[in-house]
Amino acid sequence: MEQERVGGHQLGLCVLCGLPAAGKTRTAQALSSSLRKHKGWSCILLSYDDLIPLEAFSETEISHWRSYRHELLLYLEHFLQALIKGCHYFPPSNRTETMWKSFVSCLMEQGLISAETEDSASCQYLIDFIPLRPIYFILDDNFYYRSMRYEVYQLARQYSLGFCQLFLDCQVEVCLERNSQRKQPLPEETIFAMAEKLECPNSKKYMWEQNSLIVKSAEFSLEDNLQVFNLLSSALENPVKPMEENTEEKEMDRAICASNVLHQADQVLRRTISEIMQKAKAKSLTPSEMKILSEELNKQKVDNI
Repeated sequence: MEQERVGGHQLGLCVLCGLPAAGKTRTAQALSSSLRKHKGWSCILLSYDDLIPLEAFSETEISHWRSYRHELLLYLEHFLQALIKGCHYFPPSNRTETMWKSFVSCLMEQGLISAETEDSASCQYLIDFIPLRPIYFILDDNFYYRSMRYEVYQLARQYSLGFCQLFLDCQVEVCLERNSQRKQPLPEETIFAMAEKLECPNSKKYMWEQNSLIVKSAEFSLEDNLQVFNLLSSALENPVKPMEENTEEKEMDRAICASNVLHQADQVLRRTISEIMQKAKAKSLTPSEMKILSEELNKQKVDNI
């Protein structure tokens, strides 16, 4: 089958998702190396942990973190537009300077763009590429909510790009052990919370997730796992078509919006429960009383969401 091209290029977006310390970054690097070696493709790694400022991951800055995620996708879309049109890449008018510099540095380090001037504020960038070489953008993040991944799918749909998902299924205990060995480990409760909320790809229920592969990270070997190459090739050969107005898609969009609202409500209630428990602890309640209070508060949370 002759593969469709966007602006003379085969372009794909691969969402690499899973719990923290599931092995995503290591897998992304190995995948990029293997695709270059065995397929001759260009692979651009976009690691959210490296591109989004650390302060955005604070529990108290959850809304700020979301805005950074959206901003990162806007940078990617802005670049895709320049790539497809074959024009220079200019800084977008609305940007966070620290994050913008990180994004540009990421592309430059991977040989995708080069600067024409030294002034980063007004700089325009030349896009360096081989015209007929497929380019895959590998987005490395937790993406534990389906709505997060759906935003990437919408970007692929808007520009008729290949889209696929690679989900690393790793036991929580393994993630906790790996996390403890990091220089800056996440709080264990953060990983437990993500594990509870994690929404695995479900191609039977959501058609847009049909190009998905779930792999056991402990057993995953890129050298002998042709399923991964087949997944990426299939996504390139069958780019997402722009969706026409239809009831099914509107229902999906409504479901995503509802999910986001529930997530926000859940965050507010979690913070409220935490504050109540801290005040109760200050009043020297017994462990038994604290347990009863915690169970009652969590029951109220479930009843109110």
